[in-house]
Amino acid sequence: MAHRKPAKIRKAAEEATENHQGMPAAKRQRYEKGGIAAHKGDVCQNCEKGGELLICEARCRGAFHLECLGLTEVPKRKFICNECRSGAHRCFICKQSGNSVKRCLLPLCGKFYHANCVQKYPPTVMQDRGFRCPLHSCITCHAANPARVSASEGHLMRCVRCPVAYHANDLCLAAGSKILTPNSIICPNHFTPKEGCKDHKHVNVRWCFVCSEGGNLLCCDACPASFHLKCVGIEFPEGDWYCDDCRAGKKPHYMELVWVKVGRYRWWPAEICHPQDVPPKVNDMAHDIGEFPVLFFGSNDYLWTHKARVFPYMERDTSSRAKMSRRVDAIYKKALQEAAVRFEELKVQKELRQLQEEQKNDKKPAPYKHIKTNRPVGRAQIFTVDLSDIPECNCKATDENPCGIGSDCINRVLFCECHPAVCPAGERCQNQCFVKRQYPEVEIFRTLERGWGLRTKTDIKKGELVGEYVGELIDDAECKARIRQAQEQGITNFYMLTLDRYRVIDAGPKGNYTRFMNHCCLPNCETQKWYVNGDTRVGLFALCDIQAGTELTFNYNLQSLGSVKTICKCGAPNCSGFLGVKPKVIPKHSHRKQ
Repeated sequence: MAHRKPAKIRKAAEEATENHQGMPAAKRQRYEKGGIAAHKGDVCQNCEKGGELLICEARCRGAFHLECLGLTEVPKRKFICNECRSGAHRCFICKQSGNSVKRCLLPLCGKFYHANCVQKYPPTVMQDRGFRCPLHSCITCHAANPARVSASEGHLMRCVRCPVAYHANDLCLAAGSKILTPNSIICPNHFTPKEGCKDHKHVNVRWCFVCSEGGNLLCCDACPASFHLKCVGIEFPEGDWYCDDCRAGKKPHYMELVWVKVGRYRWWPAEICHPQDVPPKVNDMAHDIGEFPVLFFGSNDYLWTHKARVFPYMERDTSSRAKMSRRVDAIYKKALQEAAVRFEELKVQKELRQLQEEQKNDKKPAPYKHIKTNRPVGRAQIFTVDLSDIPECNCKATDENPCGIGSDCINRVLFCECHPAVCPAGERCQNQCFVKRQYPEVEIFRTLERGWGLRTKTDIKKGELVGEYVGELIDDAECKARIRQAQEQGITNFYMLTLDRYRVIDAGPKGNYTRFMNHCCLPNCETQKWYVNGDTRVGLFALCDIQAGTELTFNYNLQSLGSVKTICKCGAPNCSGFLGVKPKVIPKHSHRKQ
């Protein structure tokens, strides 16, 4: 009889650290041989608790306690759950089974969905062969910027009841989440209001969130937001309606200032606190999944509340101090003053923590192979010509600056590089920067919001070559295939630049430092196509004098293939707001020395 691999068992991390003392000898031996694996984030699909779990070895990879399955010992044969055995998998969202459910494309996921169910969740990535489900992207990061690559990177905590995931930090994790294990939570979407409880009742504001005026308002059914129909540009909807923030999955977070409604009191400023940071007697108060503690300014009282009774404290709310009437009581006046001060403190702290989080999760750039010249792939070719076909320029060997910047060199004017064997200036020719790779010294660095960037370590003069954009040289068919493959894998960063109608430079797998240059609507560099020894090459040239320590940027100008409508964070005065959108027109003098 052939030897069968023992069923896999996962164990909670806190139990795995005990070196398995007290475990029966046979089971310990199986563990040491690899039959049991310790995964601190696993919980039983039936009781939502951790511990020693039996893993389905078929498509769903579900985890179960032996007792929840009615078993007393680990099966000797390969364990397959009832759903995988019957083939009738349930949708992870609506919990209904059927032939139309499909599995997430990621191999280790194992979740099944109806297509119309999973598309309701914004982080879902639809692909040709199926979809990548929302459990593999932080919904907080996705709501802030749908094109943000880091949303699907780093340690994620996943809800065990619905396809919602968050990064495991207070900046992303929704307040009110119940933490089961380091990897598993029950998210606030599963809050159930108690009937007859006034503090659980959903309440909306009596003014429009856009114009701050009253009147007939359209109310969000998940948060206190209200709007005039004309302010949101829609007709009155039928059935439930949710504001843009709620549809995107935005939730209140810890260390966030909010306005809270309690009973008949006015909206009061408060700070959402982490349960670990409140007094024990506050934690002992009755509260449910989805509720979080808030600390009221002015009175310093605590209360457990939920999303339907809070809305964010905004920058403009700090001016409330100047608009207080004399009849406002002293406690409320104190609350407004404390909230304004605390808001500024948290703003600085949040920016610092965001930078630290990004640096911690992204200590070095993604791997790539550094090359110095273009490498042809497949049908793409690099062209060369005889010396007799290279044009001779009009410069002389005795010129002070032969073929240099500012000279009358006809080759330079026509974006054609000279050849030392043809140019009258010979080795004194200053128009051979591509071949000689005469680039300024640069360095890769981590930006605050735009990933990795490139900056110069020396001063650069206007018109100088900053670097050649090099990579793998591919044809149009290969380009489309790579874009399709990247989209299926959830990759949103592209390094493709059109060389001519038949060839594309892909600096993703192979390239040089120019691949790290970010987009800017008011750049200090530009791309130029030059004729070098019989072929076209792309160089990045300085648009102005650039001082050492300055980031090097260029305008992608839709030359980069595979782009989506991505928010632009260049910060330039003429920023268009999105990559690929024409920048705003500003006076020419804005191209000042940098």
